Amino acid sequence: MTLPRAHRRTRQQPLDAPLSRARSAPSLQRQLLLRLREAVLGGTLPAGSPLPGTRALAEALGISRNTVMAVYEQLLAEGFVQSDRRGTRVTELTRPARTRQAAAPPVVARRVANLRPRAATPPAHEGGHFRPGVPALAQFPTGTWRRALDRAMRDRGPAALGYGDPAGEPALRAAIARHLAVTRGVHCEPAQIVVTEGAQDALALCMQLLTNPGDVAWTEEPGYRGARTAMHAGDLEVVPVRVDAQGMCVEAAEANAPAPRIIYTTPSNQYPTGAVLSVARRLTLIETARRHGAWVIEDDYDSEFRHTGEPVGAMQGLVADAPVLYLGSFSKTMFPALRIGFLVLPRALMPVVADALRELQRGAQRHAQLALADFIDSGEYARHLGRMRRLYRDRRQALLQALERVFSIEHQVEGGPCGLHLMVRLPARYPDRELVGAARAHGVGALALSSFIRKPGSADNGLVLGYGNTPEHLYQPLLRTLAKLARGIGTR
Repeated sequence: MTLPRAHRRTRQQPLDAPLSRARSAPSLQRQLLLRLREAVLGGTLPAGSPLPGTRALAEALGISRNTVMAVYEQLLAEGFVQSDRRGTRVTELTRPARTRQAAAPPVVARRVANLRPRAATPPAHEGGHFRPGVPALAQFPTGTWRRALDRAMRDRGPAALGYGDPAGEPALRAAIARHLAVTRGVHCEPAQIVVTEGAQDALALCMQLLTNPGDVAWTEEPGYRGARTAMHAGDLEVVPVRVDAQGMCVEAAEANAPAPRIIYTTPSNQYPTGAVLSVARRLTLIETARRHGAWVIEDDYDSEFRHTGEPVGAMQGLVADAPVLYLGSFSKTMFPALRIGFLVLPRALMPVVADALRELQRGAQRHAQLALADFIDSGEYARHLGRMRRLYRDRRQALLQALERVFSIEHQVEGGPCGLHLMVRLPARYPDRELVGAARAHGVGALALSSFIRKPGSADNGLVLGYGNTPEHLYQPLLRTLAKLARGIGTR
């Protein structure tokens, strides 16, 4: 069956071209999703044009209609299309213009030429049930990981005890590049990847390479406190930008805030609200950064754990030559003590910062890096992620049910179907910081929503509840305790 001419691609394969059935090819659903994304971004499917009917497209491709419907739902979730009584149509998007080759190299921080020793102080560990950001540590395959470490020690032995490549072990950088290309749509070569000692170290490195004291940094509010810490350590002027259901309100910031040098965002799973930055805002954010000569730091927080549909694609690979530095870590997908993260640098930036990277980085934890490369390449990492996705999906659903059944005070649950936590808004009469302080004595490690906001208002009151490392059978008794504490505070 041939689709109408309006739905054909001009320079690339038509939408109804056969999908690959090779064993090494991505799933049929992912192939179709990528094809439709490219058609929208490339203009083959312009704004307002309807998508082919699900039945017609399924017949043309020889796939199930459910597969096509799942792809359309994913496009709707990411903001590529909108659905109404007329059907599913392409959203109006801002398409950043492709930039010509720059005559001058990218501008970087003045202090890159005059390096100073840096000190990294890890945050004090705080435990307790419902602690956000802690994975299910008891479920990690320690035996498999130990064998990967043993192989690294056996194969490389003392040779890997000295300083390594400042940017990280080549084997790990190559493994990360392959993994990101398949799972996150990140376009990069291994040479663009810098292995760091976690996400916080990657943030500090960004501040060192890209900013000067007094520069303006936009950051989400509410947002990740570690990002603000890194910015303050770099002596930047931090400008909070409010978040709504579509993520960071970029246009409002541009109208009211000073021009940025750095823009920090968690677009695929905003922390802590769980909002997904819509594709329209992603494109606007890239265009805004280009207009101001700014850099976007994309922190792909918890994006591997999306519980419905496929993971939302990364912003880094959305358009060519975007001024986006992509940041990630293995703290949640593996375990926090591993202390391995990574930073994907734009190609244009690599030659400018190469000398500085050699001075700043020391190639630490070489055996652990080699073991992680083995863990990824052997398929163990993907299998572990699959098991954890199922576990966290079940725990999220159990927590939602427990909140509905036993959390007997007024509340509103927020947070998208991704990550390891939920956000629960509370009336102002239950001050969140006082509540989490009282809960500490009962072994509850929930965080206060207001602690993620520089100047919280009465509406910025609530709890951030992590479910990653808390067993399901504890949800109801812990929530009853929280409700009892809240009622005691609210009656004072």
